[in-house]
Amino acid sequence: MSGNTFPKLHNAMWPGLVGKGEEEPPIDLNKMLDMTQAAEVDGVKFDGVDLFLADPHTSIDVDDDGIKALADNVGGRGLAIGSAVAPVWPPVGGGSAMDPGEGRTAFLEAVRKACGIMGKLRDLGVRHGGVVRIDTATDVASWAADPAGNTTIMAETLKQACDIAADHGERLAAEGEICWGAMHSWQHMVDLLEAVDRPELGFQADMAHSMLYTLGYNAPEHQLITPEQLDDQAALDEALRKITDALRPWTIDFHVAQNDGTVHGSGSHDKTGRHCMANDANGKLDIVKHAGFWLNNPDGTPTQATRHICWDGCMFPNSVLESQQTWNDILAAMIKVRDAHGWTE
Repeated sequence: MSGNTFPKLHNAMWPGLVGKGEEEPPIDLNKMLDMTQAAEVDGVKFDGVDLFLADPHTSIDVDDDGIKALADNVGGRGLAIGSAVAPVWPPVGGGSAMDPGEGRTAFLEAVRKACGIMGKLRDLGVRHGGVVRIDTATDVASWAADPAGNTTIMAETLKQACDIAADHGERLAAEGEICWGAMHSWQHMVDLLEAVDRPELGFQADMAHSMLYTLGYNAPEHQLITPEQLDDQAALDEALRKITDALRPWTIDFHVAQNDGTVHGSGSHDKTGRHCMANDANGKLDIVKHAGFWLNNPDGTPTQATRHICWDGCMFPNSVLESQQTWNDILAAMIKVRDAHGWTE
């Protein structure tokens, strides 16, 4: 153990929801909190959790009493609340960032509600930092019908979302996931961030999703390596350095994760990164080393841009997610990341 105290270690609550509801039921928020609270490795425990602001966990329309109950529940377990996913997608009340009409209105309303909830949790003392995570709520094919024009529309939507975030003292993180139009390649993501150019908007890197940027899924013009080269560590390192150098200056939220190089989809998440368990033998990432590509400056010193990091692993069977050993293994991997790339204050 290095003795590093930052970044704080958070567990994601959304693996209990994402991809659930068809073949398997969602996992209750209290169950996810129970397993997070119980996880421990050599006396080290999770510091907090990141939320999904959607039913059946936390409704985007939760009232003040519900927010207070959530703060008491999480804080009473010795956990903090960090970041949250805003449900900006049409199926759950949001709308496409590419629609300048009703879609934009619904998208911005979801952002407004999410920022309001997270601000109240901050005021209640259970939240000390973090972001509100968003995407464009638009598929790649729709965006590709007019890349330049659609990116301009999306940038205007996100500028207005930044105004909302600023009013609430929040920051927004754009999710680096290949299923979202204008965010589906490392270069398109940079283009969108530059088009918005607001301090309230940064990048959310997920190691599993962002690795697929190197392969050019959904954006072959930006492919850096072939799938066969994933087992060539030198080639993978070079490709990851290119995308991390481009996106690290924007990165304000970070998810530790593993990927076997394949894609998987469920619902609106089409052709997106397949998360693996931290100790999966088929994982292509060296979790500790490659986390450093995101978390450290080129000279190897911590950027300190993300004061907490989160584990992300979605679409696993409930039998895996409801095993306490799963969360102990995840915590162990995150501790190694903090030991290698963290700092003390």
